[in-house]
Order: sequence, then structure tokens, then C-alpha cells
Amino acid sequence: MRLKSLEIKGFKSFADKTQVNFDENITGIVGPNGCGKSNIVDSIRWVIGEQKISHLRSENLESLVFNGSKTRSASGLAEVSLTFENTKNLLPTEFSTVTITRKFYKNGESEYRLNDVQCRLKDIQNLFMDTGVSTDSYAIIELGMVDDLIKDKDNSRRRMLEQAAGISIYKTRKKEAKQKLDATEQDLARIEDLLFEINNQLKSLENQAKKAQKYYEIKKEYREISIELAKAALEGFNLTYKDLNEKHEAETDKRIALEAEIATGEAAIEQERVGFIEKEQSLHALQQSFNELVQTLRTRENEKNLATQRLQYLHEREGNLSQFLSKAEGQVTGIEESIQFTQKQIGEEEEVLQGLVKSFEELRKEVDARRSVVDEKRNVV
Repeated sequence: MRLKSLEIKGFKSFADKTQVNFDENITGIVGPNGCGKSNIVDSIRWVIGEQKISHLRSENLESLVFNGSKTRSASGLAEVSLTFENTKNLLPTEFSTVTITRKFYKNGESEYRLNDVQCRLKDIQNLFMDTGVSTDSYAIIELGMVDDLIKDKDNSRRRMLEQAAGISIYKTRKKEAKQKLDATEQDLARIEDLLFEINNQLKSLENQAKKAQKYYEIKKEYREISIELAKAALEGFNLTYKDLNEKHEAETDKRIALEAEIATGEAAIEQERVGFIEKEQSLHALQQSFNELVQTLRTRENEKNLATQRLQYLHEREGNLSQFLSKAEGQVTGIEESIQFTQKQIGEEEEVLQGLVKSFEELRKEVDARRSVVDEKRNVV
């Protein structure tokens, strides 16, 4: 089994999709401080199932996602894929290439994928068990782990040797088997408690069974008695049915007789209804004639009212004209007097005018005479 490639996208400082191919001649990754060497190790630890955020040098899972920069927008997904070459079948799978992927979204959702098939973290842990690939194995050694190995802190040296020797898988299996054994013992203890409870309830169930048996016996007797009573009741019902049938036939005969009487009565009613219809038609014709006469009478009354109103209007107009003529005669008399007075004034004015004309003629003659004298004198000069 050999690490083949690492693909990182949106994890910490790796905003773009970055792929690192681990060829056979690669022994390490070097670079200046802050270029992301430690982030590569963190991504490997994270994809194989690291759950402690402190081991990834972060405060929370959200900080694992690229948070953006002045020139780049933040990413909404952190994704890391790790590909192994399984040509020697060290991994318990039939695939020659195994790719594990871990994704985390900023909304809090996360998923694991094995060869692009969704799976559980436990599936990945079981796949790499006894291969030395895990979050706390000797495959990833940090700077602080060297000091722990030298000082043998918390038996770290022994734990690493056990992992290298392949003992850790058996210890893990032993631990799982012990947990299953403890669970089985608890189940057995619970079964004993259940048996005790069942034994306590068994007597009660036996009493209930006896009561049930007695109930079924009583129910059987009750059923037999009910059948006998039903038979007796049925015989009584048969007699009652016979009497009722005879009464029904008698009532049927009465009904037929009544229906015949009703038919006769309906025929008589039909004849009366025909006569009533004829009378109603005659009444309708008379009513129509009466309505026409009433309408004619109303028309004549309307015409009479209109003639009366017109005659009244003419009388009023005649009175108005008489008053107007009386006033007009008085006005004519006044006008004639005015005309006579005016004619008299005109005569007087004509006399004055004639006098003025005469005076004007005299003055004109005098002017002409003087003008002749002036002309003569002008000619002499």
C-alpha cells in the first residue's frame, strides 16, 4: 500500500483545487514559512478521521473552510481526497486504487466518501485498521510527538511499537469483544430479571386462564340456551306472522275498495273541473271585455280633462287679451294726443325755421352784396 495523491480544495489556505502527487522519488515537501506545509499534514489527518479540532490547529470546524481574502471570496466547502495504491491488497477491498474523501459545508453538514460512495467514519477506520494509517498512529509524527516518544509520555513509545508490530488491531478487537461481552452479560442479567417477572406473572396468568376457561363454558351454555329461546321465539313469530298475514289480506281488500271509491270520486272531480274551466274561460272573456270598456272610459275621461283644461286656458287667455286691449286703447289715446302736441310743436318749429331761413337769405344777400363791393374794390386796386 502506497500513498498516491492528495487533493485539497477549500481547506484552510488552499482556496483553489490543489493536487499533490506522491511519486516514488518524492521523500518530502519543502517550502518557506506560511506556504501551507503544515496545512497539508492537517488535511491528511482530517481526511482519515481526526475529530479533535485542536490537533488540526483550529478553533472549530468552520475555520477549516477557506475564509476568503482581499482578492478572493470565501469558500462554502472544505474537501480533501486521499488516494492509496492497493496493488498488494493490504486493504481489505478488491479495488486496486482506494480514494477516501471528507467534505464539510459551512452550514454544518459533512460527509465521508469511499471511492465516491458515501460511507461512515467507522467504515474508513475499519478499512485502515492494522495498516498504520490513523489519526494517532506512527504514520503521522508531529514535532511534539518526538518529545513524547523520547520521554515515553503516557506509554506513547509502547503504543507506537504495538502499532508497528500489528498488535494494536488485536487490542482493538479485544476491546470490542470485551464491550460485546459486557453487553451480553447485561442482556443475560436482564433476561434473568425478565424470567423472574415472568414467573411472578405466571400464576396470575394461570388464574386468568382458569377464569377464561370458565367463561368459555358459561358462554357455551349461554349460547345453547339462547338457541332454545330463539327457537321458541321463532315459533311464536310464526304464529304472529300468520295472524298478521290474514290482517294484511283484509286490509288489502279494504284498500282496493277505497281505491275504487277514490277513482270514482276523481272522475266526478275531473268532470267538475272541466266545467269549471269552461266557466273560467267565459269569465275571462267577460273580464277582458270589461277591462276594454274601462280602458275606453278612462281614455274618454282623459280626453275630457284635456279639453276642460284647454277651455280654461282659452278663457284665461281671452281675459288677458281683453285687459291688454283695454290698456292698448288707453295707450293709443295718449299716443294720439302726443302726436297732436308734437304736430303743433312741429308747426311752430316750421314757422321759426321759415323765419330763420328768411333771415338767412337776407344775410346771404347782404354778404353777397358786400363781397361784390370788396371784389370791385380789389379790382380797382
